[in-house]
Amino acid sequence: MLPAHSDHRFYQHYHEIAGEHSSLAQSLNGTWRFHFAPNPQARLQDFWQADYDLSGFDTITVPEHVEIAGYDKLHYINTMYPWEGHHFRRPAHTVGQDTSGTGMFSTAPDNPVGQYALDFTLAPAFAGKTVTVQFAGVEEAMYVWLNGHFLGYAEDSFTPSEFDLTPYLHAGANRLAVEVFKRSTAAYLEDQDMFRFFGIFRDVTLLAKPATHIEDLHIQPTLADDLQSGVVKLDLTCSPVAAGSTVRAIIRDDEGETLMDTTQPAAAAQSFTSDTLVHVHLWDHHHPYLYQLYLEVHDAAGQLVELVPYQFGFRTITIDAQKVIRLNGERLIINGVNRHEWDDERGRAVTAADMDEDIRIMKTHHINAVRTCHYPDHISWYDRCDVNGIYMMAETNLESHGTWQKMGAIEPSYNVPGSVAEWRAAVLDRAQNNYETFKNHTAILFWSLGNESFAGDNIAAMNAYFKKVDPTRLVHYEGVVNDREYEDRISDVESRMYAHPEDIVKYLGNHPKKPFLLCEYMHDMGNSLGGMKAYTDLIDRFPQYAGGFIWDFIDQAIAVTDPVTGQKVHRYGGDFDDRPADYEFSGDGLLFADRTPKPALQEVSYYYGRYDK
Repeated sequence: MLPAHSDHRFYQHYHEIAGEHSSLAQSLNGTWRFHFAPNPQARLQDFWQADYDLSGFDTITVPEHVEIAGYDKLHYINTMYPWEGHHFRRPAHTVGQDTSGTGMFSTAPDNPVGQYALDFTLAPAFAGKTVTVQFAGVEEAMYVWLNGHFLGYAEDSFTPSEFDLTPYLHAGANRLAVEVFKRSTAAYLEDQDMFRFFGIFRDVTLLAKPATHIEDLHIQPTLADDLQSGVVKLDLTCSPVAAGSTVRAIIRDDEGETLMDTTQPAAAAQSFTSDTLVHVHLWDHHHPYLYQLYLEVHDAAGQLVELVPYQFGFRTITIDAQKVIRLNGERLIINGVNRHEWDDERGRAVTAADMDEDIRIMKTHHINAVRTCHYPDHISWYDRCDVNGIYMMAETNLESHGTWQKMGAIEPSYNVPGSVAEWRAAVLDRAQNNYETFKNHTAILFWSLGNESFAGDNIAAMNAYFKKVDPTRLVHYEGVVNDREYEDRISDVESRMYAHPEDIVKYLGNHPKKPFLLCEYMHDMGNSLGGMKAYTDLIDRFPQYAGGFIWDFIDQAIAVTDPVTGQKVHRYGGDFDDRPADYEFSGDGLLFADRTPKPALQEVSYYYGRYDK
């Protein structure tokens, strides 16, 4: 698998940008051949071979969850692991260094496997170019082959995985084969409060990289202390690099005025730095001002071979000496929500229309911030937050709730990642994937290390990683409330879930070490969300109180046809004979699963509106 890199799109011509269609990208979304195996032993051992007979295969839509397609059982659970009460398992190396966990899931009866195959022909524009395939989201562990050649393995479900196809492509039809396992050791790190799906649930795209290609882009807008002027530094990584090629960097404001126009010879690593830009427009919720960057790659003859557009803004996020979080020098007040990606027909395989509607509802009801609970979201969600001024807490794909909380009690005897050395690389990789993919998004104010994974040396190492690579943002993590030994090594903020207002008063009234925010509060289940005023009143009392993120934005429920009435109805956890389950606990959003607002949204709009200034 190729290393994680920035999420920039690239085109061959300017006219392609307006239509958001690149001749250097070829979608593989659509109908794939599919074989479902209820366990690893039942999978077809050689299906990945180039000449395998697929005539007995079913078909499946990509992107789509396997369960939504009608295979395997729908299952919702909150804190416990799905196998509790059925199979005894412990994370590798947590109950003795000789317990490696080898084979724990490889022959497990509860580990279904989806085997995908697609025959495709390259678009003519791809001829002679390096070609990769990018999977935007595959849950939970996958192996990939092209024309019978093994390409690699990946298991971080919610960030892109990219593989180089070039050595094994040939003229005419090519066969891509993907084997997806529902369970792996990664399951211990993906114990989020959600329906437990698997399969290829986000876009699959072929990418053609010209003879000189911008592989990674890091945009670094820096404001002067007076917040009036600034400079922009661009760090580029190019691969491959053709002799005589050049890179031209252009920055324009939103009125089209050119602020920078510089050309350099292309190189494997290079930097551009603008002159000082005066009278800089600042980015915030009410004025999400974005500058436009274009990177043009030209070959030795001067022909445009690649074009990278990216929008960025100027803003600062700091904590002052009084422990107040400040955005562009002004106190930051978070009118936030936690948002699982959800659609009642498609689960987490959300569409552009879903995301547009979520943005509209947030802006209409004074919601200015979103926590991507509890994993990285679809790439285009970050673009929408940039454009619409929605502050982001960008969460890493990590939750190991079931390893430290059992039946409501805190018992971390086999917690991962904890301080278990063998788990460190896995969580650092997830942190790196999150950072490298989304580092250029102005909307991201906080990197979040994950959710409800207790604490330990490995999470402290994640915190150190983010502070090293990105000192311009704050780092968030809630779990240190359970282990105060780490409070000076993890998280820039005191973050808690569902703290009572008097607990917040006690903390902030006693020489607080950090600003306070609620990463989850006002659990909106049933006829809930009363008492919101008790929290918003704290905003007026304590400048160190930054607000919080309501749990949560939208119900997780699945639309089915009722067999008796023939009507469309929503079903929650436990309605699919799924055990163990947390039943209607999946229904705690401000919206019903079809995006119909609940009455609670009116209260949110009223109280958040008081601080939407």
